[in-house]
Amino acid sequence: MLILSRSVGEYISINQDITVRIVAVNGNHVRLGIEAPKDVSVHRAEVYERIRQQQGAAVSIHTAHKR
Repeated sequence: MLILSRSVGEYISINQDITVRIVAVNGNHVRLGIEAPKDVSVHRAEVYERIRQQQGAAVSIHTAHKR
């Protein structure tokens, strides 16, 4: 894991096409702006986990119907 210190307005580059910018810091809360190509999905962890669970359920249903 890479740990960096950044100030508001500064950013981090990932590869050539993803930028994470520090938009605001308010106490323990940090607001990030993420610029990525449209074909790159960007989700909060809890949303991503829900999507994975739904996809897993869909795969299970699809596999059960193939039997």
